Amino acid sequence: MDSKHTKQYEPPFKPEQWSERDRRYLAPFATNIDGIVHVLHNLPPEIVGALCSRASRAKGSLLRILLNEYIYPILEGDDTQLAKELDYLVEFLTKHGFKNILNNQRAQGFYAKWLSQYGDDSIAQMTGTHVLFWGISQVAMKFLEDQRVGLEPIEKSTRYVNFGEKINGRYLYYTPMPDLKRLGLLLEYKKVLDGLFETYNILIPQFTQWLKEHYDEKDAVLEKKAFDTLRGLLPMATVGQVAFRGNAQAFEYLINRTRFHELGELRWIAQTIKQELDTEIPSLLLRSEEEKSVTYQEHLSSIDTDVQEALPRHIQKLLSKPATASKPTVALVEHDRNLEEKCIAGILYGLPDTHTSWKVILDSVHRMPEKTQAHILETFFTNRNERWYKLGRAFENAYVRFDIVMDIGAYRDIHRHRMLTQDRQLFSIHHGYSIPSEITEAGMASMYTKALDSVMPLFKKLERENPLLAQYVVPLAYRVQFYQWQNVASLFWETELRTGPQGHPDYRHIEQEKYRLFAKKFPRIARFMKVDMNQYSFARRGDTERIATKELELKKKLRKK
Repeated sequence: MDSKHTKQYEPPFKPEQWSERDRRYLAPFATNIDGIVHVLHNLPPEIVGALCSRASRAKGSLLRILLNEYIYPILEGDDTQLAKELDYLVEFLTKHGFKNILNNQRAQGFYAKWLSQYGDDSIAQMTGTHVLFWGISQVAMKFLEDQRVGLEPIEKSTRYVNFGEKINGRYLYYTPMPDLKRLGLLLEYKKVLDGLFETYNILIPQFTQWLKEHYDEKDAVLEKKAFDTLRGLLPMATVGQVAFRGNAQAFEYLINRTRFHELGELRWIAQTIKQELDTEIPSLLLRSEEEKSVTYQEHLSSIDTDVQEALPRHIQKLLSKPATASKPTVALVEHDRNLEEKCIAGILYGLPDTHTSWKVILDSVHRMPEKTQAHILETFFTNRNERWYKLGRAFENAYVRFDIVMDIGAYRDIHRHRMLTQDRQLFSIHHGYSIPSEITEAGMASMYTKALDSVMPLFKKLERENPLLAQYVVPLAYRVQFYQWQNVASLFWETELRTGPQGHPDYRHIEQEKYRLFAKKFPRIARFMKVDMNQYSFARRGDTERIATKELELKKKLRKK
């Protein structure tokens, strides 16, 4: 990997200026404190978990939160003995570190032998670490999060945090500088993306004021509602904070996926994350530098191009024609015809007194009267009182496939579900965009759509050169097409969770549509799903009647105006 060339793609932000005191107390707990990618170490699991969980709501960097919420309160608190103990620990870790004291060379030798030489991948699942990215683009973030197994992400939420501030005189978006310079589009790129952020900043106070005039809610609630509603203006280039917990096998695969990727930002990520992980788990990533791994990395980077070039021209033309949709859509395009019977067979297969084969059980279920089948399902679900009661393996035996078109902002939440297979097409402008009804009601639709339309000429220029690069300029209000292939247990979990009153209206609509389609085909199982089909103006509110009354009052006010 050409490190000098890859360095050009590093995000040009320096989020923090550390004092000498800051440096002293951060150094034992995080790598690369002057960069934007860090590996955490020497911290108790509960602190690491709590710290990473703050990624979704944190305005500043997580390292600053570590200082301000976990370290300085002890040093500046009333318990002087505790402060002395912390100070001693920091000094000890700075001079020695646990790895040297515990003869880490022995452990490294073990992994070098059994993982790198013998290829025993299972041991790479036994250890891992936490990696923090202060700021990578939404394009890169979604690519990393596509890796469903072994990596557990939590990211900065566009629903609850203001992304309109500048750092180092720049709005928070990624610029693939070398590519844009080569194409002669750098100035246009900056102008268009600056315009999106400027519109975002103009509309937030205006829309917040409109909300105050129409809703009797706390200012903090209304402010979050404004962020939530206007996040559609943010482009996919927007940089966000994300924390990953992963095992060594998953991080190795992440490096393999990104090392020779066409996007320079992802190549930079591969280089940087390898560099930081080598300070913590070097023996577990030795294989990523071997010749056979490099061949694999090149293979991963070329698959799509190879297949594309192999297609006949008329097939390429057919695939490139976008499906027409003027609104979010959900289609149930595939399902097991005997889905309910497979689930019932799964229930019977796992009973203590069952000893026969799957085929015998499934055949017997098929011959059962519908009344008997219904009674088995009724009995199974009788005591399932809460949605978080998991269904178990019986309902992992039957599958459905949904083809979905929805806005990118809400898709980001659906994308995080891991117990299913899903894949998407590139982020683009081809499926149109959504305008929140509140924006129209507030009389701000013209300014909102003008900003969204402004990206079209630039997107088309970039797409002609590189469709992957064009993704950066697509705002979150535009729609993306993807499929979900999931078993019934996964469907229960996702629809029940994502239709709750705390959910975003856009993805609640998608999950409600999935439920309707499923219930139409399989009513005997669907009747047991705990799906909330109500509508709410404000997420994270459960008082349906009170909110419905407020919505009615608002509509009356709007009619009078």
